[in-house]
Amino acid sequence: QTKKNLPTLFEKTAADLGIRHKLIRPYTPRHNGKVERSHREDQKRFYSSHSFYSFQDFSAQLAVHLRRSNSIPMRPLHYKSPLEFLST
Repeated sequence: QTKKNLPTLFEKTAADLGIRHKLIRPYTPRHNGKVERSHREDQKRFYSSHSFYSFQDFSAQLAVHLRRSNSIPMRPLHYKSPLEFLST
């Protein structure tokens, strides 16, 4: 078995957790709508409305944004925030 055929750490961890890892064809964003939507929302809510003066400044602002956005209840999570959903 070649190294290319060995599972990556990500693939092994997903398998250990019982998560099915399904690949999509490259360069087909229509197959990846949820991620594309997430990127669009991040662009609108964070990247387009903030200025960054250094990588450290970016990291600090991103941490605040993620803490805030991951605390908002979401309907797909039965009105729990992502943080609440992951902690239960």
